[in-house]
Amino acid sequence: MGLPYVAVMIDHNPIRERFAALSQHLDERSRRVFAAAEAKAAGYGGIAAVWRATGIAPSTINRGMKELAEAVDPALGQVRRPGGGRKSLVECDEQLMEALLALVEPTERGDPESSLRWTCKSLRRLAAELCAQGHRISHTVVGELLKTLNFSLQANSKTREGDGHPDRDAQFRYVNRVVKTALNKQQPVISVDTKKKVHDFLIKELGRAVPYGVYDLAADAGWVCVGIDHDTAAFAVQTIRRWWQEVGRIRYPEAKRLLITADGGGSNGSRLRLWKRELQHLANELGIEIAVSHFPPGTSKWNKIEHRLFSFITQNWRAKPLTSYRVIVNLISATTTCTGLSVHCELDTNRYPKAIIVTDEEMDAINIKRANFHGEWNYTIRPNNRSDRAVDS
Repeated sequence: MGLPYVAVMIDHNPIRERFAALSQHLDERSRRVFAAAEAKAAGYGGIAAVWRATGIAPSTINRGMKELAEAVDPALGQVRRPGGGRKSLVECDEQLMEALLALVEPTERGDPESSLRWTCKSLRRLAAELCAQGHRISHTVVGELLKTLNFSLQANSKTREGDGHPDRDAQFRYVNRVVKTALNKQQPVISVDTKKKVHDFLIKELGRAVPYGVYDLAADAGWVCVGIDHDTAAFAVQTIRRWWQEVGRIRYPEAKRLLITADGGGSNGSRLRLWKRELQHLANELGIEIAVSHFPPGTSKWNKIEHRLFSFITQNWRAKPLTSYRVIVNLISATTTCTGLSVHCELDTNRYPKAIIVTDEEMDAINIKRANFHGEWNYTIRPNNRSDRAVDS
């Protein structure tokens, strides 16, 4: 007669005590390796005993035992194997980031002295609009995605805009609409402005440096002329002229219109007679229409050139002594971003006198057509040999 079968019983209380003492110090990987080591030490029936003592699933204990057998050290700070864990929403939904940027774009703001941008829309509103488009996302994940894009949900108090013009938001929508229309038609769209004047030369005899920039929205490329004289409308238009002669006409051989977005003040101000006269000369030379849309007063930070070009130029030359014009030109030209921004910079040694008077007769000769919506901000200057007189919508 054979011996009776005797079940092997493992006392799991010591395992429970050791796990209780160590669990708060263990991460996900350490926890399953600990469980695997205890199960291996217990021998036959060890996995069941560890499961009863710790509550760790047998499948997890088995994974830990495989890791012990392979004896592979994880990367520093890594808990899971490379590629382990749930895929991010951006990986699972390739259109998610593009859809989010499309929602944020019309309400995007930025500070010219940093790459930080912010949006007026709340996280919950953005999440709701994305869900309505078929993207499964929560407002917390929307916030995480915006953070990776250097967005904030509110402006710094020192850079907040005032109440401004009552049609401010309507003008933003107008500018956004005409820019999108031009880009869809593959027509050139540039954002222009003057970066704050540079006075911090170590050699005082060098005087001033005035960087005026042209940012090509479609190409993500900048063109900057560093002037040594006054920041006038003639200097601004000359920079646009040099950009067109060297880059624009080659990049856009079929262009029929050039769209410019600009601030409402400065050398490209909406009320400057010289600005419009110089644009008329340029339109006559190029033989194409030049449309201009100005941002309302006090909203210059919305201009694309501020946070897509000038902010990166500022970062590139920060803490570097500007000892010569060549140094300035080289630092600006060396500005790049991970998104592919390229910048060309030249020195403009021409003189641009101030206080130039533009007569009423010269103004009457300008072939300008103002839009129905705020014609003082939105207008088109056509070559003087053009006979069409249609008003822009």
